[in-house]
Amino acid sequence: MTIDKIKYLGIFTLPVSVAVAFLNVGVLAYTPVLVFFFLVPIFELFLAPDYSNKEGEDRDKAMKDIYYDILLYLMVPLQFGFLFWFLSIVGDHVSAVTKVGRIIGMGLMCGVIGINVGHELGHRLNKFENLFGDLLMLTSLENHFVPYHNRGHHNNVGTPKDPATARMSEPLYFFWFRSQLGSYFQAWQIEINRMKIMKKGALSLKNKMVQYSLSHLFFLVLIYIQFDWVGLTYFFLAAFIGIILLETVNYIEHYGLIRVKNNKGKYERVRRKHSWNSDHVLGRAILFELSRHSDHHFKADRPYQILESREDSPCMPTGYPGMMLMAFVPPLFFKVMNPRVKIAREL
Repeated sequence: MTIDKIKYLGIFTLPVSVAVAFLNVGVLAYTPVLVFFFLVPIFELFLAPDYSNKEGEDRDKAMKDIYYDILLYLMVPLQFGFLFWFLSIVGDHVSAVTKVGRIIGMGLMCGVIGINVGHELGHRLNKFENLFGDLLMLTSLENHFVPYHNRGHHNNVGTPKDPATARMSEPLYFFWFRSQLGSYFQAWQIEINRMKIMKKGALSLKNKMVQYSLSHLFFLVLIYIQFDWVGLTYFFLAAFIGIILLETVNYIEHYGLIRVKNNKGKYERVRRKHSWNSDHVLGRAILFELSRHSDHHFKADRPYQILESREDSPCMPTGYPGMMLMAFVPPLFFKVMNPRVKIAREL
């Protein structure tokens, strides 16, 4: 097995660290936080970014190699297995400190595996893979992300129409609400418009948002039946953390970048310069190349293993975990990023 394949096994550091949190109490319950928001950002300050791309025959082989897909598929039973484990133990008689650590650990699973891998599978053309993506999104109750992201965000990114494009000097905490609520309502509008084209009623069962709403209700009822109100409450908390992680990533991915209108009043086409890129190796491996976001928006159906780094992609000063931590301190984030935004807008 090549190094290029082995590096993506880095995703398993998350369930391993969460397992440590579930099996221990006190400080060890915060192992996932220590690993991903302390150790990883520190290492990424010293590890050089990798700007290399797969070319020619290597690229063609990677495109056809099912290994990369199997890794994604494995995330589905892994995610649901950990969610069941979490709900089985989170009501144990342990300290509040330990419970909070375990909730955060499950929340990281919801964000990194549930939403991020769900996002990758949601872009695939295969319905089987789309189903896996929907199941992963279900663990954060974030299924509306798929129609909004694919048919809203990718079309409107970098414009005032897109709630997931952070405006320059917009604090992260305001953005969370604007992005989450805006994307939810846009997802409904997108599906209602699709029903009109299909000559179906707005609340037809063909409407993805109706399907998602019913699946959420069914899923929550199952959790309640098995784990009572206690389990349901803790599930909501973990899902909320997953959503916060998603929106924080959304914030850093397009912060301050805009598409300009041409003389006909139409926005320029989406280019790599409209998304922030990060080639820091740890974040790339753990997040299935999500941080090569510029190329993802340039070619949305390109599988993660062949996403590219190009010179016209504006670059973050560090990897995703470090950038997310920085975003939690708006004055620091603005000081670091606003000068870079001004340069990126001139590309």
